[in-house]
Amino acid sequence: MTAFPSPRARPGLLILASLLLCLVLPWPAEGSLDHYIRKYKKIKASPAQLKKLRQYDHLITYYANIAYFKPRHKVNADFMRALILAESNADPRAVSKKGARGLTQIMYATGKQAARELLAKKISFRHVSATTLRNLEPDDLHDPALNILLACYMISKYNATYGGKLDLVVSAWNAGENSIKNNKPPNYRETLDLIGKVNGYFVYFLYQGRDSYRYAYRYRK
Repeated sequence: MTAFPSPRARPGLLILASLLLCLVLPWPAEGSLDHYIRKYKKIKASPAQLKKLRQYDHLITYYANIAYFKPRHKVNADFMRALILAESNADPRAVSKKGARGLTQIMYATGKQAARELLAKKISFRHVSATTLRNLEPDDLHDPALNILLACYMISKYNATYGGKLDLVVSAWNAGENSIKNNKPPNYRETLDLIGKVNGYFVYFLYQGRDSYRYAYRYRK
């Protein structure tokens, strides 16, 4: 396991990565986390996807830079870009079969709880009013500013809870915190697939142009 600083990370942020060479290691069994990590190891954002993301870049950068839980502890903006592409392909009108909405696919009940927690913290931020948070409606989750704010808040919360381990942060995001047992992600295909996809895009944004395969499974303060 090798630790190295992220070129785009905030000061003090480290990425731990394992350098996995496909020609040396056997292909992991389908259903394992390694299988999904390798599945998306070469994923890249297309020009069309990047164009979509740029519309929300000011919101991603702004909300990712807010310290929601501890001073100077912020969300990695590239992680948020990866989450948005993995969840909705940067479509703010996206709705899943389960009813998750918007850029980061937030369930209404989850978003409402996050909104209440944000109000209680009395954090000052732009673009989203306290009234909107207090009276959150399902369609509000299609507002990019609100969706990204709630997502950054929740990811910051999971990051603090799980020490920045990407697999556990994404597991909590996708399947809920109760799904995590013995400090391991649940063996749910949907969750493991999302971990692999988010990781793949995250690595792409952090290391564009590099050929080595990296599983940036952990980012910490």
